[in-house]
Amino acid sequence: MGRDLSALFDPISVAVVGASDDPAKYGHAIAAQALRANGRRPLHLVNRRGGTVLGRTAAPSLSALGEPVDLAVVSVPAAGFEDAVDEALSCGARAIVAITAGFAETGDAGRARQRAVAARVRAAGAVMVGPNCLGLADNTTDLFLASDTFTPGGIALLSQSGNLALELQLRFRPHGLGFSRFVSLGNQADVTLVDLLVDCARHEGTEAVAVYAEDFADGRAFAEAAAEAGKPVVLLTAGRGDASARSAQSHTGALTTSADVVGAACRDAGVELVATPRELTVVLAALNGARRASGRRVAVLTDGGGHGVVAADAVEAAGLAVPELHQPTRERLRTALWEQSAVANPVDLAGMGEQNPHSYADTVTALLAAEEVDAVLMTGYFGGYADADATGGLGGGGTVLADGEQAAARLIAARHRATAKPLVVQSMYPESPSCRILAAAGVPVFGATEDAARALAVTTPGAPYPGITPLPAPAPPLHESGYLQTRRALEAAGLPFPAAREIRDERELIAATGEFRGPYVLKALHLLHKSDAGGVALGLAGPDELLAAFREMHARLGAASYSVEAMADLSDGVELIVGVDRDPRFGPVAMVGLGGVLAEALHDVAFTLAPVTAERALRRLRALRTAALLGGVRGRPPVDLSAAAAAIETITAFAAAHPEIAEIEVNPLLVRPHGVLALDSRAVLARPVPGPVPGPVA
Repeated sequence: MGRDLSALFDPISVAVVGASDDPAKYGHAIAAQALRANGRRPLHLVNRRGGTVLGRTAAPSLSALGEPVDLAVVSVPAAGFEDAVDEALSCGARAIVAITAGFAETGDAGRARQRAVAARVRAAGAVMVGPNCLGLADNTTDLFLASDTFTPGGIALLSQSGNLALELQLRFRPHGLGFSRFVSLGNQADVTLVDLLVDCARHEGTEAVAVYAEDFADGRAFAEAAAEAGKPVVLLTAGRGDASARSAQSHTGALTTSADVVGAACRDAGVELVATPRELTVVLAALNGARRASGRRVAVLTDGGGHGVVAADAVEAAGLAVPELHQPTRERLRTALWEQSAVANPVDLAGMGEQNPHSYADTVTALLAAEEVDAVLMTGYFGGYADADATGGLGGGGTVLADGEQAAARLIAARHRATAKPLVVQSMYPESPSCRILAAAGVPVFGATEDAARALAVTTPGAPYPGITPLPAPAPPLHESGYLQTRRALEAAGLPFPAAREIRDERELIAATGEFRGPYVLKALHLLHKSDAGGVALGLAGPDELLAAFREMHARLGAASYSVEAMADLSDGVELIVGVDRDPRFGPVAMVGLGGVLAEALHDVAFTLAPVTAERALRRLRALRTAALLGGVRGRPPVDLSAAAAAIETITAFAAAHPEIAEIEVNPLLVRPHGVLALDSRAVLARPVPGPVPGPVA
């Protein structure tokens, strides 16, 4: 059920410690906002000098109040922070909002102080947001403990940036979006992003959760919570490039996770991943309401050829289709439009909108009713007639066109309410009266074509997200990660390899040729990257070639031992790479792609959190850019995808059960028309960490 955060969002009473009349101090802004609750609950202002703050009597300390306090906001200098927290706990505080900075973000000493305070809070059975946060607000309970006012609505924003919240407030407004809650995450010393996400998922006033995070203290737990939220979760994250990673570290002391890992976690958990505040707004505007398309077929309606072509390209770039309309739909459109209108898709009014503004509504109605259409994008000048009239344009004839356009907008809004299909509008005049009519009716309106296409993509069905597969119980650890040790462990787990024998000299080499027939492969052992060091010889036809290769390789490398292996027939197979890397935040992450010598050159790989079920592995394989190779090309037979998927499940389950393995890789995994063979493998054990391991701090 998650932690009990009721005292954070609906406390019995509130005290602002560090309340001030000085507008330059954060305690002033918090106190001023807290007063907006207008008697919803007892509010106490605390200033060590006493007197009055904002016209109200201020107590010199929490203890001087003489009554319990349920939630304490602490906004005092860092030197007095611990004492203020201890006093709050002694006065019965069940929740603390720690504004004070100067802890983990400053280095090891600050991190140690922060950890000690968090331990005292937890020992008292309380919860703490922060430190180094900007407060929180809950519009559903009239709790205003941040420096700014947030428009009420259905979005819970959990953010590591206060300025970003202010920007989103501005971007939300044209779309009628607002906030149920705002929480500044701060350093997450106690209450974490995961705790807040779980609580917002069960909060009746929250319809969707927006997250801005520079770090995930426990990324896997975040993904699990998002997958189980039952509400849309949209993530804007930082640190996907070198410069932004440096910025994140210097700003909050946060560690960042690679874009591949975050992207995989979001896809597995069904989280919408966005790159900018603008895109976050677009996605939330599209998700606002219950409309979802049943397919990916989009009809584009335009009043200008250029806008139609640009919109069609944007829709297809977003992964959707712009199919040609069926003949019955075209016939209905021809009866409503004039001769020069295009009715194939995009549908172009070709100037008829200016002659008859109702043609917009008539066309939208026909397209929404078409069986071959799942969603509609209207793009171009619509909104311009009313905007020009409002600003004195179009000469004396503007009013007639403006009135007609607004009447068409009301009719479009009515048609939109009567259908379950999504309608999205791009307009050159998104703030015009006509577009405001549409927006008020729940039709998303954007100024940019790419935003409209992105919004439609959110409403259309994608691959079902698989959720997060639980980690298995740890297996007995590996103590050696040499090639043969790793290979034997994988074989014991069920992964097939060719026949092999370890040899140390020529006598053992000759004995190996009597155990299995050539052609042979010779590998120098105890080298992590054998091929790069010239430690692999392939296609050795018989004992003589094998012996010659051994003598040459041994003279050059002097390895302590070698592996003689049966050479697999590569003629009808495809080489894959399957690897698992243990990410410090998200745990084991699997990589699957085209392997062998092409792995790095093509970089055609897909990521997913491990362990990976065979069903999920099959979807990842089919999503590769080179997936056509697996189905057979130029007379080659298709390969055994089911066997490949089963092998991926075996490898990733093995890696997930061995937390001591930092990296493991099977490359190549040869997939043949019938079955698979692992031709090489390597593993790297995690380095032991000296001393106690500190808990994660964002």
